[in-house]
Amino acid sequence: MHEVEEALRVIKRGAQELIPEEQMVSLLRSGRPLRVKAGFDPTAPDLHLGHTVLINKLRQFQDLGHHVMFLIGDFTGLIGDPSGRNATRPPLTPEEIERNAATYREQVFKILDPERTEICFNSTWMRELGAAGMVRLAAQYTVARMLEREDFQNRFRSGQPIAIHELLYPLCQGYDSVAMRADVELGGTDQKFNLLVGRQLQETAGQPPQVVLTVPILEGLDGHQKMSKSLGNYVGISEPPNEMFGKLMSISDTLMWRYYELLSLDTSLDELGRLQAGVSAGTEHPRDCKARLAREIVGRFHGSGAAAAAEAEFERRFRGGELPADIPERAIAVAEPSAPIAWVLREAGLVASSSEAQRLILQGAVRVDGARLSDVDLRLSPPAELLLQVGKRRFCRVRLSGGQ
Repeated sequence: MHEVEEALRVIKRGAQELIPEEQMVSLLRSGRPLRVKAGFDPTAPDLHLGHTVLINKLRQFQDLGHHVMFLIGDFTGLIGDPSGRNATRPPLTPEEIERNAATYREQVFKILDPERTEICFNSTWMRELGAAGMVRLAAQYTVARMLEREDFQNRFRSGQPIAIHELLYPLCQGYDSVAMRADVELGGTDQKFNLLVGRQLQETAGQPPQVVLTVPILEGLDGHQKMSKSLGNYVGISEPPNEMFGKLMSISDTLMWRYYELLSLDTSLDELGRLQAGVSAGTEHPRDCKARLAREIVGRFHGSGAAAAAEAEFERRFRGGELPADIPERAIAVAEPSAPIAWVLREAGLVASSSEAQRLILQGAVRVDGARLSDVDLRLSPPAELLLQVGKRRFCRVRLSGGQ
């Protein structure tokens, strides 16, 4: 009984809901390895730490001795997940899906044990289902039930279009659970409706319904909006070690504990409690706790040696006030007599978009040759050599030349 209680404690760490908990307890008491599923549509080539909240939970199930099924939604990616959307998501092309899926396979094994992970593609059974099978599947759910989803409901009331294929997405995700005979399915809180559809379809198919475990959506570096590459508040798991370490050291002390709970695999709940108590008592410094977390996460994706080097570089740069030793250099050709600073920052790889650059300039986070920039309309004329800085961690030496 003690083992079941401890396993349940690990499973519930950082989780939002466990539906139903008593069924999870019953499955754990059975003593058999459970079939644990989580699906990812390959919508982008790179994963960030927000994605790893689910992957970390899968690893915890692996460590408890269960069978993990990492599902790549190469079929559902053609539909586009409407969860949390206020507009129809553009579907991906098969080429984009194949390219992104290949990088997912490489990246997830930085967390999951490849020997205990089954990689699945839902095109395997969805193509076999065929048109007639899709009609039979659609007959198992009503439009009224589908419109109970909050995002569909909001779009319907506001007159926003809902394409028919979007209504099929929850059914396809639910059918994945039938095809995979899942005991447990994991998903973000925005996936709850889809996960519960899986339970209903399994019951209709004569299978025991899966347990549903939802995890929170991880906040980005700003501590407010969800982690997103488009918002520029993310930590990519393929980013260089120095960049990752610096970003993690920039989070607030409050957000640090959230990241510990959702991202740490090395710090037990008891140890986390001791760290928090130490900070409250003044015997632990928040900065040291943050560095410990940054070392763990950088080490997970780049190795302990790279994590130690990144910490040493961070100390040298930010305690000593020095510039980093490895500032990248970019040569940028300008076709016009001058170029907007926002465009130059984007071309230098310091921001994801011109709009992000403008926002950061207004926040006072951009420097040109050491001077803080406040003019979002600044234009730079070639030839020129400039040191650009965004925030405390992003640097680039830029050589502007006239275009041909």
